[in-house]
Amino acid sequence: MTKIIDVTPENIPVETLFCIKDIKNPGFQSKRIWFEKQYQLGLRMKILKDDADKMIGFIEYIPVSHAWRPVTGNDFMFIHCMYVYPNKNKNKGYGSLLINEAEKEAKNKKMVGICVMTSEGAWIADKRIFKNNGFIQVDQRGRFELLSKKWERIAKDPELIDWTTNQKKYKGWHLVYADQCPWHEKSVFALLNTALDFGIDLKVTRLNSANEAKQAPSGYGVFSLIHNGKLIEDHYLSATRFRNILKKELLQES
Repeated sequence: MTKIIDVTPENIPVETLFCIKDIKNPGFQSKRIWFEKQYQLGLRMKILKDDADKMIGFIEYIPVSHAWRPVTGNDFMFIHCMYVYPNKNKNKGYGSLLINEAEKEAKNKKMVGICVMTSEGAWIADKRIFKNNGFIQVDQRGRFELLSKKWERIAKDPELIDWTTNQKKYKGWHLVYADQCPWHEKSVFALLNTALDFGIDLKVTRLNSANEAKQAPSGYGVFSLIHNGKLIEDHYLSATRFRNILKKELLQES
């Protein structure tokens, strides 16, 4: 027997944020502040639990107009994240249960459909589960696909924004991120310290609105590592990974 918990600003200390459970962790606090602001704009997070009250998975979604991804689409709901964990809980229909929650809410709000970005790479869900739930691919840029399911057939499909157009303006080393993911704060500190070790001036920019995220220089939107107009990485990095990137880049420049 499973149950779905609607996370709210009031019950966050008890239910946590699934990806990060330690309420004293700085990343938790950053995500909590972000969540509370976005909740007022329609952001919702649902956590799926088993009969022992253990977390199985979660889904986070928001109207496309307020989505922190490079996507546009009138009156669509957008799925930011969805995850089922650990692996023993996969292939049991739990992901479909969570997708159905987002779809029901979109219909209740008289929206025309629901959409999601997918990729075979890191940090974003694979498209297979969404295709199994009636989604079709409507756009693609690089490794990212945009899938949509709509019940208003005449509605215009959502589209991906070209995130490469703003990359060239970033000269030197830049890290652009948002608090949408609670692990970003840890990564920012790790990368800053590593940059200091290498004598690199890493300029850090925190995105403060969905519109800023939509114009960010990567497909993931809320995390971009840029060097002289070139996108180096588009998702959370460890200090070790960044150290290897710096060694490679500096070697090429020498």
